[in-house]
Amino acid sequence: MADLDGIKVEKNYHLDREFSTHGDFHVKGAENLDWGMKKHLTNIFNPRSGNTVMFAFDHGYFMGSVSGLERLDLLVPRLIDHVDVLMATRGALRSSVRPDFRKGIALRVSSGSSMLDEDLSREIVAVDIEDAIRMNADCLAVQVFIGARGQLESIDNLSRVINAANRYSIPTLGVIAVGKDMERTDQYFKLSTRIVAELGAAIIKTYYCDNFEEVAAACPAPIVVAGGKKLPEKEALEMAWNSMRAGARGVDMGRNIFQSYHPVEMADAISKIVHEGFTACEAWDYFSDATKKT
Repeated sequence: MADLDGIKVEKNYHLDREFSTHGDFHVKGAENLDWGMKKHLTNIFNPRSGNTVMFAFDHGYFMGSVSGLERLDLLVPRLIDHVDVLMATRGALRSSVRPDFRKGIALRVSSGSSMLDEDLSREIVAVDIEDAIRMNADCLAVQVFIGARGQLESIDNLSRVINAANRYSIPTLGVIAVGKDMERTDQYFKLSTRIVAELGAAIIKTYYCDNFEEVAAACPAPIVVAGGKKLPEKEALEMAWNSMRAGARGVDMGRNIFQSYHPVEMADAISKIVHEGFTACEAWDYFSDATKKT
């Protein structure tokens, strides 16, 4: 093990310089990947903006029926044309999403305890690589607990999924989970996102925090910011804008879309920020005008 004594803590994140390996591929850190991996990443990240809007509705895998997700078959078809990627379980996709849709798939492959269990940090790999291929998944999503009781198991899950997925040129999405004992600080997210990226995850999903520009700069893979709990629409748009201007390459909104009274308009307003560079105020005005017409 490396000697930790006397290690210099790096403070220069070179925020004035874009991450580059001297190539022109539009996804951060993916220039040296093979064609198949790049094709999947292109299905996730818009080639024009280099960014993505994910719509997460995988909450049922541990929460059961969630407010706003009671009828997937009615909600998801309304939103497909307004987002770039669906993040879901194989059961939800097969039962509630038409197979002729033309968007990316982030397939949830880790699973664990339900909300009835106090410890949600212990998960297993629930979907094998063959079924992920049958689902034509563009990336495999694995939850990772850094600094929690389930750290070793979740890193093992992540590593096994990366090893299997790489054999078939499928990217892995490392989902940073924040346990109840962990603080949502830039120090924590610098640690967790860097660990997951260095283990080989091609995409990192995490939360926004203070000094997020340093978190994004220090991570050699693109970061997609999780929406987290339901916020008032204006606050959710502000978080999306702050995330993008600080270096995120997309947002993954679940509850802030499906629990909105105007989910389609909310998804469109988020896309304006992510792909067209709208400010939070401009996106809020767009959302307000759109909802007046419905």
